[in-house]
Amino acid sequence: MSEVKDEVAPATLSARVSIGSPVYNAVLEFLYEEAAMLDEIRLEDWVATLAEDLVYAAPLRQTRPLAQQAATVIRTMQHYHDDYRSIMGRIMRLTATKSAWAEDPPSRTRRLVTNVTVRTGDNPGEFAVCSNLLITRSRFNFDEFDLISGERRDVLRRSGDTFKLARREILLDQAVLGTPNLAIFL
Repeated sequence: MSEVKDEVAPATLSARVSIGSPVYNAVLEFLYEEAAMLDEIRLEDWVATLAEDLVYAAPLRQTRPLAQQAATVIRTMQHYHDDYRSIMGRIMRLTATKSAWAEDPPSRTRRLVTNVTVRTGDNPGEFAVCSNLLITRSRFNFDEFDLISGERRDVLRRSGDTFKLARREILLDQAVLGTPNLAIFL
């Protein structure tokens, strides 16, 4: 099977951006503001942070023996594999139609973004960013909530004083999701 080529490779060969440097702090600010926009369902604001050549993917995970850990991510099958246009379609459906029943009423979410590493990217003005994500998701008046955790591998591209999200690959920790749907953005 051939792999999807839009994956965001882990940043291992490029220069690491120092913690506390102006670039590192700007990346953190971008990620924290993005989490707030998504938690507050400010989707129109979030769209403004997306590059038009965006690739946004969440491949499947498969449990394998220790000797086969490199093969745990299955990129030929994905929870979703979106681009800018399909993200816009999802947002339009959520905000401008009555057909987004999976998120109406919307989930209450809290995104925690941690363990952020930043490296220089392959192209000038791009940065390879790796972070851990933990989302709590509450629905309706239920007394339980979903936990969704994973690693995000992003490519952020300089755009004036901020960044645009050009690539995101979410490597979920669960092989089988414990949430009834994945209608939220990670």
